Amino acid sequence: MTRDEALCILDLPRNEAIDTILALAEKAEKYDQICEQVTPTTPSGMTPTYLKPKPGRRPKRPGRKKGHDGVCRPQPKEVDHFKEHTLERCPDCHTPLKEPLKAYKRYTEDIPPIEKPEVTEHSVKGYWCPQCKTVVFAPVADALPNCMIGLRLVVFTAWLHYLVGVSVNNIVRILSVISSFKISPGGLTQAWKNLSLLLEPIYDGIGRRISTSAVLNADETGWRLNGITHWLWCFTTKELCFYLITKSRGSPVVKHILGTLFKGILICDFWGAYNKIAALAKQRCFYHLFTELAKVDKNNAAPQWKAFRKKLARLLKDAVRLSERKDPDQLETFARRKAHLYNRLEQFLQGDYSDKDAKRLIKRLKRHKNELFTFLEHENVSPYNNHAEQQMRKPVLTRKVSQQNRSEQGAKTHAVLMTLFRSAELQGKNPVETVLTLAKATITKEQAPENELDLAA
Repeated sequence: MTRDEALCILDLPRNEAIDTILALAEKAEKYDQICEQVTPTTPSGMTPTYLKPKPGRRPKRPGRKKGHDGVCRPQPKEVDHFKEHTLERCPDCHTPLKEPLKAYKRYTEDIPPIEKPEVTEHSVKGYWCPQCKTVVFAPVADALPNCMIGLRLVVFTAWLHYLVGVSVNNIVRILSVISSFKISPGGLTQAWKNLSLLLEPIYDGIGRRISTSAVLNADETGWRLNGITHWLWCFTTKELCFYLITKSRGSPVVKHILGTLFKGILICDFWGAYNKIAALAKQRCFYHLFTELAKVDKNNAAPQWKAFRKKLARLLKDAVRLSERKDPDQLETFARRKAHLYNRLEQFLQGDYSDKDAKRLIKRLKRHKNELFTFLEHENVSPYNNHAEQQMRKPVLTRKVSQQNRSEQGAKTHAVLMTLFRSAELQGKNPVETVLTLAKATITKEQAPENELDLAA
């Protein structure tokens, strides 16, 4: 409130001014109660948006650094059309012009106009099978069974919705504008549901391969199903990504996907659901620890806390630096420094701390002390869970647009198609063409091409 607004309230009649002041006091009291409920342990999703700090600006300017070569679009290798541009009069003064003095070449790339949808009539032949004692028909791979919408359109629109994040209504508008293709939102969602049912065995296969991976990142975030809180789980490797939408955020989900004994290395945060399974090794995310320290700093300025924070941050950063500077030719030196880090960690955990936030974090670190420096013991293991966080980014952006799923089947469709599209992207493949090829192979009951076997195996 500004000073002028306060003076306006004072100028009101006595009773009206009192009512206005009481209403403002009630709002201020509610705000204070919310602020008191937000503690360093409050999950980010439970913190009101207006209480979150504004994101800082990027520390570096966008674009390439000075002295680096620039990047431009490469010259096309094939030319489909040739056009010659001439002038009869000057475009400025309209003076008649004679023969051209010089010329230059310019290339443009564009998409061709689509005036109307392409319609194909399929004549499907039936044959008598003496073994099965029935009439069999040749499969039609250009569309889903009993569907008039082409398979390529179904896959392309599913990619737009489930991975890019375009809303269903906007997809309908896009199709209407660029190709005069008429379809309803309900028709699209039903086609996507049928596509997911067709490809569900491949989705289940990715889940089985995830459970036997050597290094696995895991994370979860809030989701909504018809207004009820659910959770989106993500289990990912460098080449595969498996999504699951479920009502539970507990350990049964982890056990269902990975089993009670995971034979690989699990990189995750400190959420308790991951504590209920055994693994070859676990790596707890350092970024979550650093974030926790930053959150406590805003509410705790005690000297005991500052000393604790400084010592812990230095220990974690020294471990990361040691991993980055590992030299295969100096393994003895690396082993000696690693042992020194373990000794520092043990001494740190045995310290006597009076600060309540320090005691809380020490309790957590003691519980997970054998899961902090796993990245020093194994190759290709990161101290951060960034890979899983990156796979969560696109679903979160989609969540901002679509808000929620409306049914269990809709949630399953979302998980199946997101898994297939994102896994294809991680393998450097065209997601639309990859899923299209897998769908056609499933319809015709043929083996998928070799370049798609990494996804369909």
